[in-house]
Amino acid sequence: MDSAATALGLDFGTTNTVAALADGTGESHLVSFAGDRATGPVFRSALCFWEDEDAWNGIAHEAGPWAIGEYLDSPLDSRFVQSFKTVAASASFERALIFGKPFRFEDLGQRFLQRLVAHSGGRLDRRPRRVIVGRPVEYAGARPDPALARQRYDAMLADFGVELHYVYEPLGAAFSYAARLTEPATILVADFGGGTTDFSIVRVEAPGAARRCVPLASAGIGIAGDRFDQRIVSQLLLPLLGKGGHYRSFGKVLDIPGGYFADFADWSRLAMMRNRRTLEELRRLQRDCIDPVPIGRMIALIEHEQGFPLYDAVGQVKRALSQGEEAVFHFEGGGVDLRATVTREAFEQWIADDLIRIEAAMDVALDRAATDAAAIDRVFLTGGSSLIPAIRAIFDRRFGSERIATGGELTSIAHGLALIGEQPDLAGWTA
Repeated sequence: MDSAATALGLDFGTTNTVAALADGTGESHLVSFAGDRATGPVFRSALCFWEDEDAWNGIAHEAGPWAIGEYLDSPLDSRFVQSFKTVAASASFERALIFGKPFRFEDLGQRFLQRLVAHSGGRLDRRPRRVIVGRPVEYAGARPDPALARQRYDAMLADFGVELHYVYEPLGAAFSYAARLTEPATILVADFGGGTTDFSIVRVEAPGAARRCVPLASAGIGIAGDRFDQRIVSQLLLPLLGKGGHYRSFGKVLDIPGGYFADFADWSRLAMMRNRRTLEELRRLQRDCIDPVPIGRMIALIEHEQGFPLYDAVGQVKRALSQGEEAVFHFEGGGVDLRATVTREAFEQWIADDLIRIEAAMDVALDRAATDAAAIDRVFLTGGSSLIPAIRAIFDRRFGSERIATGGELTSIAHGLALIGEQPDLAGWTA
């Protein structure tokens, strides 16, 4: 670790994790990871497990892009887990069984951070006393429990920093963006992550002010990039895997139960569908289906651990639709070949209700700050999903394109969190 580092900013994201170190001079520097599979400062929030009699408890693991590599090298002999942050506040999630061993959220998190440090090229071997951790304003999931999430985060980070502070993620991005400004402004930051969309309103004073940034209000909602992926899976892919189909039972024709499709459309649950009980149920269902071919595709995808490449193909289509009016989804793997064309117009219809709820969350932030759109001088959009045209259109309509700024979609939060860690008084920033 750099000997001059005074604070560490950790943006533990649903999709990606980024770390930054403040140097005591008002600057922060992203931690780039080392190795042949490294992807610069962006470390994928993923884990891969495989059985190894020489490893602790008989199970070895990797994280980040190295987890992806291990999985792709041996998909049938490994278990791949990503987006596990989405269950942090879920009381219904107790543990995941991986090769018969139970893993709590904090167990997954600790193993993830161990490998993140190991791949940091020594820059995180000795961390500064003060560690600033980003957290969403509102956690993902049905009936999220913030107190439970805090308890799990504390356990996950117990060995990561002596002095832990939690700060809303969009406030980190706000502090980072404020460094660009040369005059006073009231700014709205919209952070579109993988699991949540969060908003913060901050008053930025002129450079040299005793207190440069003053948080005014925050709000959020558990809808973001992963939800948009689920819409594509549900609308485009699941009909090819049996959704809407029928089976015969005791002389009656019944709808195929929707629970299988709900699990398949949720990455955190899809990864756990490869178990004997679920596969036996699907095979019995396939025998009774009027058209057994689509369910056969689902079984093959689960059996051959094709979840990651399938969702990667979905993400590619989503990104392609940010650039063009139409995209072709194509996936081939596990003996399954899927191809379909999707238009941007159709995608925007699928996420229309989600966008309404996201805009309503933004209005909550404005109300809490006792302000309105006219009083916002600058809007800073960050996070990967901020590039979706339908999302950008909301802000163009509400604020005008001349007030909108973007940049550092994956790194601005960590950069700002580290800078916040240098502030003498964190009381106004911590959540």
